Amino acid sequence: MINRFKDFLVEEEKTVFVVFGRMNPPTIGHGKLLDVLAKKAGRNPYKIFLSQSQDPKKNPLKYTDKVKNVRKMFPKHARSVMINKKVTNALNALSSLYDEGFRKVYWVAGSDRVNEYQIRLNKYNGKKGSFGFYNFDGGVQVISAGERDPDEEGATGASGTKQREFAQANNFPEFAKGLPPKMSNGDAKRLFNDVRKGMGLKEQKVIQNHVQLEKVSDKREQFVKGELFEVGDDVVIKATDEVARVMHLGSNYVVVESNGKTLRKWVDAVERIEEISKSTKDKRDAHFDKNADKADDDPSAYKPAPGDATAKTKTSKHTKKFKAMFGDD
Repeated sequence: MINRFKDFLVEEEKTVFVVFGRMNPPTIGHGKLLDVLAKKAGRNPYKIFLSQSQDPKKNPLKYTDKVKNVRKMFPKHARSVMINKKVTNALNALSSLYDEGFRKVYWVAGSDRVNEYQIRLNKYNGKKGSFGFYNFDGGVQVISAGERDPDEEGATGASGTKQREFAQANNFPEFAKGLPPKMSNGDAKRLFNDVRKGMGLKEQKVIQNHVQLEKVSDKREQFVKGELFEVGDDVVIKATDEVARVMHLGSNYVVVESNGKTLRKWVDAVERIEEISKSTKDKRDAHFDKNADKADDDPSAYKPAPGDATAKTKTSKHTKKFKAMFGDD
């Protein structure tokens, strides 16, 4: 019985949001789920429970290794990742939360599992069992974390299934794409090997570097060796013919800036503009400034700019197409 107003306030505050998942192995997709969980919780506490199942096919990581990696991959959620070997399933998790004093619970799950959890978890609300006991006010409220398309690129399509497939195929570059960008190369390699080991596969002591790419083209090979682009290079985005400047070199992509926009492009999607010397560039700029205001019928307005006589001009795709249709004349 609540005798004091203060006790009533404490009782009202005992609301918790929770996620229970396999995350075997954890991916950037799981990070997105945890972000949604934290957002829905607001000022309320939220808890993250991980399953303890382990088998070579679907659950290669040990429970303790999984907890360690989730905390390391998503540090802002680390304190909410529970480690409790007595919690082996969703019912155990709810029972432990009830024992902690929580009286309202919101279970966050993928949209495809909302109905399943709604029925299963509320079936035992108010009933004792081998799992323990819980009796939440209003039952267990199950809310959707949103839909996930396994065929999508990036976080939306990242999954433990894909990561296990990459580990089995010994494809570290693809495996690394499913991990947070801030995760160190060493930690990524250790996780890769832990997954392989749990699947009964041989540990790889020599792993293709996180920033390496399979040899699919000479251009990518040049990029890996640092011969293709440098920060500050001017490039053309092939699909749109936009001129941009390289701001960052990624593993198999570049981050460029164009008209105030920051864009991420694959190596093959951009092409470096042929460089000219600074002195020539200054002279060319002065030339164009000088002739900008001249009349269209003034022949001097069309004098070659400095560097035109020696510059190697690459035929554009539009010119090539025109010549193919109508010839050179």
